[in-house]
This record gives sequence, C-alpha cells and structure tokens, in this order.
Amino acid sequence: MSTGTEPPGGPAGPGGLGVRLPSPLLPAEDERFGRHGVRLLLKRDDLIHPELIGNKWRKLAPNLAGAAGRALVTFGGAYSSHLRATAAAGRLLGLSVTGFVRGDELAGRPLNPSLARCAADGMRLVFTDRARYRAKDDPEVLAALLREAGVAPDAVLVPEGGSNARAVRGCAALGAELRGRADVVAVACGTGGTLAGLAAGLDPEQRALGIPVLRGGFLGGAIRALQEEAFGGVRGRWSLDERFHFGGYARTTPELLEFAEDFGARHGMAVERLYVAKMLYALLALTEEGAFPPGTALAAVITGTPGPEQPPVTVPPATDKAAEAAKRITPIEATKPTGRR
Repeated sequence: MSTGTEPPGGPAGPGGLGVRLPSPLLPAEDERFGRHGVRLLLKRDDLIHPELIGNKWRKLAPNLAGAAGRALVTFGGAYSSHLRATAAAGRLLGLSVTGFVRGDELAGRPLNPSLARCAADGMRLVFTDRARYRAKDDPEVLAALLREAGVAPDAVLVPEGGSNARAVRGCAALGAELRGRADVVAVACGTGGTLAGLAAGLDPEQRALGIPVLRGGFLGGAIRALQEEAFGGVRGRWSLDERFHFGGYARTTPELLEFAEDFGARHGMAVERLYVAKMLYALLALTEEGAFPPGTALAAVITGTPGPEQPPVTVPPATDKAAEAAKRITPIEATKPTGRR
C-alpha cells in the first residue's frame, strides 16, 4: 500500500484535465463589510474545474500524480465532498477507486445523492462500522479493512479529507497566489489540510484564518501535525475561530440557510452550505465585532459549490462575473504522472 509519498507531478497534477489556475480573485461589493472599512474579496477556487473543485483538486492533484495508474482508496462520511471529488478524478483518469464510508448501517439503505454520485462515477463503496472507521489510523485495523475489501496491495491510500503532507504542500500554491493581495485570508476547515498549506504559502505579514465546520476543538493540533509532516515545522501566521460550526459537520440551521441564499443573491453565486456558508457567515460576524481594522483587505476562499444533497440555490441570471473571468484563464497542461512507485 502506497501512502503517496512520491514526488508530485507539478502544481496542477495529472495532465489533460483542463484545470484552470490560478483561480480568480475578485472584489465583492458588500455594504455590510464596507461600512466597517473592510474590503471583501472572493478567491473563486470553485471555478478551478467543474468536477474537481477548489481545495479538493489542490489536495488530490499531488496524490494523483504519484498514483501512476494504480488504484486509489480513500475514506469519508456519507456526504463527503472529498469522496465525490476522488470518484470524479478516478473516472476522468481511468483509475479504480474504493471509498470506505463511515457507518455500516447505511449499507442496506438507498444511497443518498452524494453517494449515488460517487457510485455513478465508478467508486466502489465499502460501508464500515463506526468503531473500526475511527480506528482506521491503526496500521493493523487499516490492513484488515483493506484485506477484507480486496484492495490491491499497491493501491495508493489517500486519507480522509485528502489531507496529508503532499496535499498540504499542494495547498501552499493557494497561499502563493494570494501573496500581497489581502491582509487576511479565510477558509473553512474540515481536516485542516487546506489551512495548513495556505498559511505556509502566504507572505509573513499576511494572516490565515480557519473556520472549522466540525465540533471538538481538535483541529489546531491536527494542523500543526500536518505542517510538521509537510514542512518540518509550523509555518505562517494562522488562527482558528471555532464558534461557527452550527452544530457540527453537515449540520445547518434556518438562519445559516437564509444567510447563504441572501449572500448568493447579492453576489450572483451559488453558496455551498456545509463549508462556504459557515465561513462567510463567520466573516460577517467577525467584521461586525470589529475583529478586522478599517482598511483590511479580507479574502474568502470559496472552496466548493453546492453538492447534490443540498437544496437548490436561486442565483440571479448572468451576474457571476467570476465565472466569466474564469473563461479567460488559459487552462494549464499539467505534468504527467512520474510513474515512480
């Protein structure tokens, strides 16, 4: 079993997929921020690729580059955007993909829209009891799970959420794209890999702000561990505000949904509910609390679009200037996989 430690194939990963980098950074005129002297910018990573979206592509690309045609295996919950992105990548690149899904009680039920998308893209779903899923980082438990599922011995293991050292180094490119362009850069956090890389790629005077979408208070330690593994030590100026998880992962409230609908209408974009909406809500709340001094340029990383399980979003027609800007970005012909094992 490979853990994907081979040298990556370059910042855009495996080639021929029409990935658009760097993603657009556009001003978002919003009087709710403007009245406090804060200039809001949207880093539209959701426009990188129609299926390999945002931070999922940035984290997957280095791991895919090391796969060299081998099968992939990964982990996620029933609504995991990481599972969907990995399944789509497998289909586009012609790779066999196995996804371990948390919760064996789901095995006898109809697939939700998110898992149905994974299955339609060719991912083999293996429903795993929650106790063993939690223990999957134990080498013996992992080996047993892979053996019982019949996973190929040389398959490439991509961790839950896609966050490992290679993914973190891939996300450093996001920070590099934003050097000198904002004072504070905010991103929603699940496993912490995107924030770990983002902070490392920014200039020293810039600050990265993470908004965890899970409860538990564990993420700070996880981010430090990821940076240690990727860079040999903690990098960049970063912090977390853990007040805006709205009850935990995949949980929302009517207030959050109303905010997402309103923000989308104001800015002509579909707002993803489980990560992006929580981050944007947090930024407005922090702005109103006076957390950002007047004159602050505040960049919000838009890491995804609404998944198949989320309710339809009303978007005013022909108002998304970022989508038009993305059409003018030349696709990068990514580096081919190295073939090393």
